[in-house]
Amino acid sequence: MEEEPVKGSRSSRLNAILPLPHPQPQLRLVLNLNPPGALCHLHSFGWSIRSYSDGDAIPLFVNKVYSDNSQLQFAYSELPFVCPPSGRRHGTSNLISGSHLALNLGQVLRGDRIVLSDYELNMGNDDEAHYLCSCKIDWNGLKRAEDLVADGFVAEWIVDNLPGATSFVTVDRSRKYYAAGFKIGYEDISPKTGLPIYYINNHFTIVIRYHRAPGRAGDNGKKTIVGFEVYAKSLEAEGRNENGLPEDIQAVENGLELRMEWNRTSSPERRDNSLYPEKQQEEDFDENATLTIPYTYSVYFREEDKVEWQNRWDLYFVDQEDSSKIHWLSIINSIVISGLLTTVVAVIIARTIYGDIKGAKEKSLEDGKIKLRRRSRKPSSRKSTDKGGLLDQPDADKDAGDSSDEEAVEELTGWKLLPGDVFRPPAYSGLLAPLIGSGTQLVFMATGLLMLSCFGVLNPSFRGGYISVGVALFIFAGLFSGYFSGRAYKTFGGQLWKKNVIVTATLFPGLLFATTFILNFFVWAQASSTAIPFGTLVALLSLWLLIQLPLVYAGSWFGFVRIGGWEHPIKTNSIPRQIPVQTWYFKSWRIVLVAGLVPFSVIFVELMFVFKSLWQDKSGYYYIFGFLGVVSLILILTVVEVTIVATYNQLCAENYHWWWQSFFVGGSSSIWVFAYCVYYYYAKLHIQGVISGLLFFSYSFLACTVYGLLTGTVGFLSAYAFVRRIYGAIKVD
Repeated sequence: MEEEPVKGSRSSRLNAILPLPHPQPQLRLVLNLNPPGALCHLHSFGWSIRSYSDGDAIPLFVNKVYSDNSQLQFAYSELPFVCPPSGRRHGTSNLISGSHLALNLGQVLRGDRIVLSDYELNMGNDDEAHYLCSCKIDWNGLKRAEDLVADGFVAEWIVDNLPGATSFVTVDRSRKYYAAGFKIGYEDISPKTGLPIYYINNHFTIVIRYHRAPGRAGDNGKKTIVGFEVYAKSLEAEGRNENGLPEDIQAVENGLELRMEWNRTSSPERRDNSLYPEKQQEEDFDENATLTIPYTYSVYFREEDKVEWQNRWDLYFVDQEDSSKIHWLSIINSIVISGLLTTVVAVIIARTIYGDIKGAKEKSLEDGKIKLRRRSRKPSSRKSTDKGGLLDQPDADKDAGDSSDEEAVEELTGWKLLPGDVFRPPAYSGLLAPLIGSGTQLVFMATGLLMLSCFGVLNPSFRGGYISVGVALFIFAGLFSGYFSGRAYKTFGGQLWKKNVIVTATLFPGLLFATTFILNFFVWAQASSTAIPFGTLVALLSLWLLIQLPLVYAGSWFGFVRIGGWEHPIKTNSIPRQIPVQTWYFKSWRIVLVAGLVPFSVIFVELMFVFKSLWQDKSGYYYIFGFLGVVSLILILTVVEVTIVATYNQLCAENYHWWWQSFFVGGSSSIWVFAYCVYYYYAKLHIQGVISGLLFFSYSFLACTVYGLLTGTVGFLSAYAFVRRIYGAIKVD
């Protein structure tokens, strides 16, 4: 039975010129990625080219199943309704089916479980029909298969480091592209009862696209794999020969329904619904009944002249022209917003602040002259009794001096009144310093990941590379975390720098580890491959305590002891100045929320693409890091400018509690990002299950925390540099 195309698909299935069983268009479109000539675009994915001679065995690995409707993943080899590995040896190699491929840290954390399968693929040898095995499942296995099919789970196979994909063509049939993975089954509606019935895909048509190998290997007749396509179809179990194969695979029309036989006393309505029964209906079932699922496959090798090994991943990056236009519009939108802010900041600095500084310096000179005249003025009160006309002149001079002093005081308003209080240490400085340290750590990690992605070092062929390299950069950046935290702590007047080391090294990493550990219990209960193994948790804990903590200690010692804190240009008064009543729009939480809208508007369009790749279309790959890099630079500039404007307005209101507010203003857009996550969950996603929802909001919270710490630190450092600059210019004592 044919499955209908995916709703919302803008493309049609590739009509292959092969004698293939009619593949069903079962996958969503891949997310548009890097367009031709896009920024930081490199196609040389992979580290070495592997070539094959005719007849060479090609290993096929099975990985996991995943769905856009669930945050849980499951190891394909552990599913109860698939063929278990037989343990046989592949050709002349030492590879044994069922053996697990060694995984890096990133692969383990992302839920990969790569296992060698029993599928036989030999370069250049077509096989129109091959029997794999017959798998018997009980009621529990049937229920598990129905649940996964109903949730739209997709299987991931791997050949030569390429994920198996379904092939599509664009609407105008001018371009071919891939959607990674294939569905394990499909859902239909019973014409009799209107209830859902489920079919399992038990026949796979495998198409290997190859190209002539470069260099001497190609001269010797070797080939490289440039495409791996899998088309899944459901074939009924009846009408098979002694080899387990249908008489004519092309002629099989009916699919294999996931259904057990009911007792004769059961009603026809119940016989059409294969869902596991409630306890009150158990008498209608044979508890020992089983369903046999025969698995078969076909293999075809086809030469691909237009695709070479170095750009074979291009087929996974689709709809490039339309996406390119959207991304350029996003960048233009961001530039316009940032340009307006830059103009505002330029006006503040060039006209207002420079004018205030010039006026303050002039008043300081005038005050100095007045004091000098007072010191040089001779006392004349003794002669006042001689001539009455001379008594009035000294009094007039005194009155003029007093009035000039009052005018000077009146003209020094706003931020110019706070030189003795603006560098007063903030409240809870022992918490702010570790947050600044953690933020610089995340800035270093994010910058490194973005640069490595732009230069092509991190790419989809490097499985788990983003997470593995990200963890390594985060651990190494403990040096920067300790350094900046130590200097900030010293600047705030802290003395217990070793205590600050412990807080810095455990505050954010501890939150991250504790959240992951708690979530892992829920994922373990679901037997999901997303659950982190205990050994990996121990390894992460060791990296944290045995490597990162000493690095934070070393950085903090260097920053606190050797370098010391930042020196303020103006000394702080012993008695704090009273802060006047603030207007309603200068209240802390209001200005934080309003200020966060500006950076959020800069990244909003790009954020939609990131969310689509992460949550809505997992069969695609996000690889538009050139655009992401440009938007990130504009974001940082926007955060700096917004924080400077907010800090300046706060100081003009004679409020010198700017330390924490600059941090909150810088990271305030994370509040709007999390709000968008909530909206995206209810408006765009179709995630089912409490555990999946818990994982979504937990991951979103952690991501927004990372983003908030990063941008908050950028905002704090820019505000501190701004305040030091303007108060260092006036040098008021």
